[in-house]
Order: sequence, then structure tokens, then C-alpha cells
Amino acid sequence: MKLALAGGLLTALVTAAAAVAQPAPTPFKLGTFERQGRTFVGIVLRDAVVIDFGTANSAITNPASGVAAPSDMKDLIARYDALRPRIVEIVRTVGDTRPAYVYDVSALKILPPVMPTTMLNVAVNYREHDLEMARRQGDTRTATAGEAPAGTTSAPGIWERKEGDTRWNPFMFIKLPGSIVAEGEAVRIPVGRTQIEWECELGVVIGRPASRVAQARAMDYVFGYTLENDMSDRGGRGDTRFGSDWLITKNHDTFAPLGPFITPKEFIADIGNTGMKFSLNGTLLQEGTTAQMIHSVEEQIVYGSNIVTLRPGDVIATGTPPGVGSARNPPILLKAGDRMTCSYDGVGTLTNPVVAPQN
Repeated sequence: MKLALAGGLLTALVTAAAAVAQPAPTPFKLGTFERQGRTFVGIVLRDAVVIDFGTANSAITNPASGVAAPSDMKDLIARYDALRPRIVEIVRTVGDTRPAYVYDVSALKILPPVMPTTMLNVAVNYREHDLEMARRQGDTRTATAGEAPAGTTSAPGIWERKEGDTRWNPFMFIKLPGSIVAEGEAVRIPVGRTQIEWECELGVVIGRPASRVAQARAMDYVFGYTLENDMSDRGGRGDTRFGSDWLITKNHDTFAPLGPFITPKEFIADIGNTGMKFSLNGTLLQEGTTAQMIHSVEEQIVYGSNIVTLRPGDVIATGTPPGVGSARNPPILLKAGDRMTCSYDGVGTLTNPVVAPQN
């Protein structure tokens, strides 16, 4: 019995030592691309080169793959636990070589990294953004900097307010799939609309079905991170029927640039304190950190999943720091010829031009 115990302990120690000795994987991102009319999932290295996952999976036979390559990004996300070892293996095997299935990013058409079934956006989730939007409206509403106005209560079954929590409840809205465009694609100013602006946001990509998630486990449901530029039309609808109109404000065609890639969560050290910047035509207009959020990533997952079941590939866009154009004096509104650059540290940079209306 003692020999058996000693043998088991030795095996455990050897296994643990081997695990410790394993080098950390080379950081990678994941994207969706098109080349010569064919769409494929790619492994992105250094934001510069792309490995065609499916072709590499077939071509690398020492060792051969034990799993099928993903059919698309949602399939990859849903099977990531099984596919991750193969991704690491492919990256290690390719190294600095350039087999036929490795391309420069510039040689490919970048598509949205994933087409979410549900994309939820969080409204006014930075305290200073609340203040600037109140100033924009001439203080016609009370600026709270995220503090709950008098009379705020829980939303039964959705958001239960904890004792001592002085923040307002989260607020989410839908961003329609039809508004999604990719890195480099143009944001088109809608016909007759003149008050268009940007909101540079971190996108949280869901990794597995999430329904009524407990906050302590919320990060277990995160696959990774991307970027969304939450375009906004501040021109209103010409009346006050039923209050604000989030369809007009947020969902014109091209109003949700998404990408360029997805960074798996393991490669972001602290998503709760990740820096961001937004530039327009090379001029820095937004700079902040996710530490300034009113409601954290975990809380947003809790809130959203208590309303709708989130599925692999769904995205939660987490709000924007201060610095949007309509809140400036004088306002800075988008026009044809502008170029927007939205960046989050470690996640990537999303760049989109602005073009004139199409009559």
C-alpha cells in the first residue's frame, strides 16, 4: 500500500512538473477572412499574419489532428476547449515559416470576426460619459454620474439591488446584426441625417450558453474580447412618442463596426483595467480605461443573461468613456472623408472610414 501511494505521489509530482515546464503559448487572435471567394477562420499572429486554420489542420500530419477544423467562428467558440490544443500546436509548428496556408493580413479581406445572434449594448456605463451627455442636453435631465436617482428600485427577476449599492440599474439595448460591418469597411452617413457620432467600446464575446448567470461565475462564460464602434444618430425622430427611439439612434445600416479580431480572454491580463483610445483623423478624442465602468463586465453578463439566453458568439458591448462628439463645444459630428480609429490595449484596433449618404 505504501509503495502504491509513493508511486502515485511520484506520478503526480512528475505530471505537475511537466505542466509547469510547458512554455506559455504564443499569443494569438482569431478572425474570419475571405480570399478568392472562400471564407475561412484564421489564427492571427502579431496582428500581421493569418494561418488558415482548416488548411493547416489538414496539412500538419505530424501529429495529425484528432478534431475537425471549425466550420465558422461560432463553431470554433463552441468547441474551443477541444480546439485550443490544436491551435497551439499549429502555431508552434508554423513558427516563423511561411507555408502556403499562411498569409499577410493585408492580402485578405477581413470580415466581422463573428456574426452574433444577439448583440447587447450597454448605455451610459461610464460616469463621466453620463455627465457629458447631460451637458449636451442643456441639463434638461439630472446628471447623476451613475448614481441611482430617487425612487430607483430592483427589477424583479432581472436585477436585484444589493443593500448599499447606490448605482443606477444597468441599461441595455439591441444592436441589430444588419448594422454590423468589418474592419476597414465604411460607415455610411444615413440620408438626411447630420448628427452622427462614434462610441468606441470593448466587446465581450460569449463562449457558452449563458442563462441567469451568477456573478461569481460570470467570467466562465466569456470566450474573449473584440471591439465595437457603437455609431449613434443624435438627430431624433421629430416627436416624443414613447420617449427615445433606439432603432433610429443605433441601428442604421453600417452602424456597428465590429472586430477586427477576437482575442481569447487568456491573453488579457486584467479586463477590469484595460486602456482605450479613440482618434478621429489622427486626433485623440477619447482616452480612458475599463476601470471607469459603472457596471463591470461580470455585472453586465448577469443582467443580460437574466433577460435573454446568450449563446456562443453573442457580444455585449460595454459602453464608452467620455469624449464623444455631440457632447463637445462646439460639437464634432462625422462627415464624409473622416477616418475613425478605436483601440483597446491587447484587444486590437478597429479602423473605419466614413462615407457620404447613398441616395
